Amino acid sequence: MAELSRRYDVELVFLDNASTDATYERILEVRRDWPSTYVIVNSRNVGYQRSLAGALQNVSGDLFVFIDVDCEDPPEMIADFVRRHEEGGYDVVYGQRADRDEPQIIKFARKMFYRLLRVFADEEIILDMAEFALFTDEVRAAIVRENSSYPFIRASIGRVGFRRFAIPYKRQRRIAGESNYNLLSMSIFAVGGILSSSTFFLRLPIYLFPFWIVALCATGVLYVRDPGPIWAVCGALIFAIYIGFVLAFTALYVARTYKNGLGRPNVYIDHRKSILPE
Repeated sequence: MAELSRRYDVELVFLDNASTDATYERILEVRRDWPSTYVIVNSRNVGYQRSLAGALQNVSGDLFVFIDVDCEDPPEMIADFVRRHEEGGYDVVYGQRADRDEPQIIKFARKMFYRLLRVFADEEIILDMAEFALFTDEVRAAIVRENSSYPFIRASIGRVGFRRFAIPYKRQRRIAGESNYNLLSMSIFAVGGILSSSTFFLRLPIYLFPFWIVALCATGVLYVRDPGPIWAVCGALIFAIYIGFVLAFTALYVARTYKNGLGRPNVYIDHRKSILPE
C-alpha cells in the first residue's frame, strides 16, 4: 500500500459481515495507522457473496481489489495486478488458483465443479478464478447493475466481459482462526452458483422427455406381455421420478425469479458503526 500510494490514493475498506468477535476493534486499530481505512458493517450476516456485492454499491474509485483477510491470497500480488493493468490496459487482473493447500479430494471436487459449470453455464465461466482480483470502475458498474438475490461475483465478472489477465498462484492456508466453511456451505454455494449461472436444469426435462416416453412405453409393453406388480411399480416410479424432478427444479428457478422480482436489497448497512468513504 505504501508503494502504491506514490501513484494512487489508496483506501482500505473492510467488510464486517456482522461479526461477533473483536473484528471491529481491530479494524479501528488499523485505521489509526492508516487513516484512509474504512469499514462497512452489515446489519446481519448476509453471506460472503452478498457482502461483496453490497460493498460495490457503496464505494467509488478508479480501481478496486477484493482480498480476504485471512492471507490465503497473498497481498503482495496486488502490486502485480496493478502493474499488469498499467502495462497492458487490462480491465480485470485476477489470481488464478493453480494449486491450494488442502486435501486432494477437495481440490478435485472444486476443479470438477467449475469445469462442469462451465459446460452447463449459459455464459462464460472463468476457470480457477475467485474474487481475488483487480477490476476497473467500469467493471464494477456493470456488476452492480445485475439484480440478483444470490449474487455470484466470479460468474458476473465473466458475464460482463472486458479484457482480462490471469496470474497463477498457490493459495495458502489461512494464518489465523478457523473457517466456518464446511461441506454443507460448499454445497449451498455450488447450488447457488449453478442457479445464478445456468438454466440447464430448467431445460434438462425437455432433453430427457423422449427417453422418459420410451421408458414408459417399454414398461407398458412389458406389463401387457407379463402382467405383474413389478412392471406396474417400475412404470409408476419412472413417471413419479421424472415429474418430481421437473417440479423440483422448476420450483427452484421460480423461487429465485420471485425473489429477484421483489427487488429487495441484499444488504442493509449499520450506519451507526460503519465508516464509509466519502
